[in-house]
Amino acid sequence: PPSLRVPLFPQAMKPPGAQGSQSTYTDLLSVIEEMGKEIRPTYAGSKSAMERLKRGIIHARALVRECLAETERNART
Repeated sequence: PPSLRVPLFPQAMKPPGAQGSQSTYTDLLSVIEEMGKEIRPTYAGSKSAMERLKRGIIHARALVRECLAETERNART
């Protein structure tokens, strides 16, 4: 059932330093895609979907910060 779906974030299992700017951006797109799957169940009142959505938002914010930092570093070089 959709309420039992748990978004997987495989990028969280990568070793430190294994991510480049492209993979960080790809990870962000993946997290956003997973978050999209939680919208409807959240509106239907699913508490677990709401918690997964919250975790996804927190994760996406962190990835956005990483992408922005990488963009700023690249702009200086």
